[in-house]
Amino acid sequence: MALISPSGRLRRTPFSDGVEAAGVKAYTVYNRMLLPTVFESVEADYHHLKKAVQIWDVSCERQVELRGPDATQLMQLLTPRPLAKMQVGQCYYVPIVDEAGGMLNDPVAVKLADDRWWISIADSDLLLWVKGVAYGRDLDVTIDEPDVSPLGVQGPLADDLMARVFGETVRDVRFFRFGRFDFQGRSLVVARSGYSKQGGFEIYLEGSDLGMPLWTALMEAGRDLDVRAGCPNLIERIEGGLLSYGNDMTRANTPFECGLDLLCKVGPEANCIGHSALQACAEEGPVQQIRAMEIAGDAVPGCDRLWPLFDDGRQVGHVSSAVWSPDYQTNVAVAMVRKDHWEPGTRLQVQTPVGKRGAVVREGFWA
Repeated sequence: MALISPSGRLRRTPFSDGVEAAGVKAYTVYNRMLLPTVFESVEADYHHLKKAVQIWDVSCERQVELRGPDATQLMQLLTPRPLAKMQVGQCYYVPIVDEAGGMLNDPVAVKLADDRWWISIADSDLLLWVKGVAYGRDLDVTIDEPDVSPLGVQGPLADDLMARVFGETVRDVRFFRFGRFDFQGRSLVVARSGYSKQGGFEIYLEGSDLGMPLWTALMEAGRDLDVRAGCPNLIERIEGGLLSYGNDMTRANTPFECGLDLLCKVGPEANCIGHSALQACAEEGPVQQIRAMEIAGDAVPGCDRLWPLFDDGRQVGHVSSAVWSPDYQTNVAVAMVRKDHWEPGTRLQVQTPVGKRGAVVREGFWA
């Protein structure tokens, strides 16, 4: 087995000691940090996530902080999603696009104050783009990556565990909103959000020194809840239609191709870089779009590259993520499909590493 050589370019996290003690079996590299991908097994982790509660080290969701008088103006320049009605204490899922309307990232924007934002990013060098936009527009704003490391608490028992550590009022935090809660004398942002459909929270730890105390407190408080270390789960995220930037969508795709059209304001009044390109996309309509798909047969192998989709030998799209679902007893997949083939029930063929399989476009995702 090949190993990853340690380097200053690949950072550990404030929770790495806890992750290793919990028996992590595999990592990926995400924003130059270690992101756990397997503990017991992908399937065992999946079943546990759906019935109990897990602690996820998602420190790799780095924050791009905007701070200063022009912070809100800059934030709106980055995304076609209207932010005028967004209140302090809210979190928005936002597409970030370039001048051609291509997706640069799909982060969660956290509005800490009118002059302070965090952009909790997926895997890309968004910090550099944001700095360039601010410099080019001569905006009065400071941009940096603060020492903030998110820790996820996900699963149906997440509320019970969080209440034991942060108090009963944490249950009152509404979906995609946050509050501030005390932990060992420090005020932490706690949001009801996360990269699963099982419900839960993300704790934005400010200051790496509290990493293991926070990890340990959650683990000890949840012993009778069967708390375990976990991580974003491939099966559960595909069932729930949670897209993965860099896998299911890239800079080559527009928000309209990713099914995010309802988040995009277009037209002359739009104040976003790329708004002209997005308006053209909206008027013309996408020629391809992400769809849920079932793949026939027994379990397919991991999808580490795009699998072409065919109709009578003509390529009409590709599968970007796929896995066997134990609960639905089928291979669940995310696919980018051309317009004339994306209607639910359309039968296609997909070329997998183990041969060609039948596939069918679904009405929607599973969860």
